[in-house]
Amino acid sequence: MARMCVKTRRLDVARVCLGNMGNARAAKALREVETEPEPEAQVAMLAIQLGMLEDAEKLYKCCQRYDLLNNFYQASGQWKQALETAESQDRIHLRTTYYNHAKYLESIGHKTMALTYYEKSDTHRVEVPRMLQDDTSSLELYVNKMKDKNIYKWWAQYLESQSDMDSALRFYERAQDYLSLVRVHCYMGNIQKASEIANDTGDRAASYHLARHYEGHEDIKQAVHFYTRAQAYNNAIRLCKENGLDDQLMNLALLSNAEDMMEAACYYEEKETHMDRAVALYHKAGYVSKALELAFATQQFSALQLIAEDLNEYSDPALLARCSDFFITHSQYEKAVELLVAAKKYHQALELCVTQSLTITEELAERMTVTDSKDLSEEARKELLERIADCCMRQGNYHLATKKYTQAGNKLKAMRALLKSGDTEKIIFFANVCRQKDLFIMAANYLQSLDWRKNPEILKTIIGFYTKGRAPDLLAGFYEACAQVEIDDYQNYEKALDALTEAFKCVSKAKDPSAGQQEVRLADLQHRITLIKKFVHARLLYVEDPGEAVQLCEALLEEPELDPAVRIGDAYGFLVEHNCQQGNFQMAYRKLEELQRLLPSQNVRYYISPASLESLQKEMGVLMDRGDNRPIAKEDDEVEEDLSVS
Repeated sequence: MARMCVKTRRLDVARVCLGNMGNARAAKALREVETEPEPEAQVAMLAIQLGMLEDAEKLYKCCQRYDLLNNFYQASGQWKQALETAESQDRIHLRTTYYNHAKYLESIGHKTMALTYYEKSDTHRVEVPRMLQDDTSSLELYVNKMKDKNIYKWWAQYLESQSDMDSALRFYERAQDYLSLVRVHCYMGNIQKASEIANDTGDRAASYHLARHYEGHEDIKQAVHFYTRAQAYNNAIRLCKENGLDDQLMNLALLSNAEDMMEAACYYEEKETHMDRAVALYHKAGYVSKALELAFATQQFSALQLIAEDLNEYSDPALLARCSDFFITHSQYEKAVELLVAAKKYHQALELCVTQSLTITEELAERMTVTDSKDLSEEARKELLERIADCCMRQGNYHLATKKYTQAGNKLKAMRALLKSGDTEKIIFFANVCRQKDLFIMAANYLQSLDWRKNPEILKTIIGFYTKGRAPDLLAGFYEACAQVEIDDYQNYEKALDALTEAFKCVSKAKDPSAGQQEVRLADLQHRITLIKKFVHARLLYVEDPGEAVQLCEALLEEPELDPAVRIGDAYGFLVEHNCQQGNFQMAYRKLEELQRLLPSQNVRYYISPASLESLQKEMGVLMDRGDNRPIAKEDDEVEEDLSVS
């Protein structure tokens, strides 16, 4: 019944059968294999317990559990299949398989084959000497054949245990085990040879062993030398202090750790000799305050410059003040400023920067920016920040000045500093963040100085800032400027009309204390809007009724103060274009001459299309080239070229 369960893969029934059979080992194995995710692997274990090995093999292959298949082959003594599986399908367990096969071969006495598989499993450095330890001749041949440092070392240790020191030294040398070489030479009394090995190789362990040997034989100089080679500085320092080697002590202390430096400094201080060395060691060990006190007490001014570089706000304020006075006396003002800032004497530091024309860097300004109200009152803190900002303004560092004015709460001065920097992006950002009327107006005034005609975003920003700043008069002026640009540069009277209409609305909303001036301005705007409307209407009407449009345009020319609302050149250009299209070239030419008389310095080509001018030249028989003194003259062309270049 249990065998049938292998075929049907009914593990639940198999457990009942194994219980009835009393096969505890099989039941235990089946319970342990329940952790395997593949059902076939669990059924394969049942097959193995029932002796159905072929079925187990097929099941392992079916679920592709080659690791379990490899273990199955090894357990059943099928080593050839196990090795093939490991080499092709289960390479993660390849070395383990080689090792297990080597152990199996060793157990049945096939040591030569076992040796090969120990090498393949990379365990030969330990396993082969163990296997051949009873056959020394074979082991010696193997050692010489392999030329492996670990095996050489093992063989040298074996020879040393057999008191064959010469052979042991030879193999230690092959293994490059310099510690063992020095140890054996010291044991044999070859101290000179041991010293040569330690010096030539620089091996720290070998040097340390040799230093201990020299110390034991009271050769202090050599002991210190080899302790130094071994980087065992604390031992070398100990010997120098015990034997009065003060010159070597300084160099060794500088090479060692802070604790050893401290001990060496205390040693020099207690002896009251070489105080400069004591100061240097205290400083190097991190005891800056102690080094400064000793330097001032012993007048070691040359060391003060080095020590002061490590001073900070956590140092003793009295020491900082003494050091700053020292640097001021020696005209080293930048270092003195740093120390005054560290001592929190900000006003003195700032005064020194002003008197000595020192540049205030961003780092220095940040260090002088007090954040803790315990050090200064709020009013004093703002005053200090404004003084820092004033210095930055004088030095031309406008961005830093803006930052400090902002921290002091003076946003108006901050905007002025930012405007001087010319950083448009930051000016816009700052105005939007502060959201103050005056700042919006200042930013908008600045933006008008830029080329807003070619940048629609700046144009929108100017309008937005004047609106947010509640400055309708200024916004109206800007709209008037926009209208004039549309007329002068693009002859776009429709957009100009829209801009002037907006300007009229803005002036109407303005609260002007002098109402008379406001009324005059509104009347002027209304007059200009009316004239432009007439001209725009004439141009639009021309498509449907050219005659009526021409009459409107001629009537417009009779209006007083037509220009600059509608340029005279544009009106005459409209009439010339009309007459050329109608074939009335005599009238067109008369209008052209009238235009030239009214605007003698203007280039008529700016108002009249090249096609119409060519038609006039052809029909009227006049030469309108660069040599002609008629409306299209050389001077006019030069003016046109100048305009186009500009």
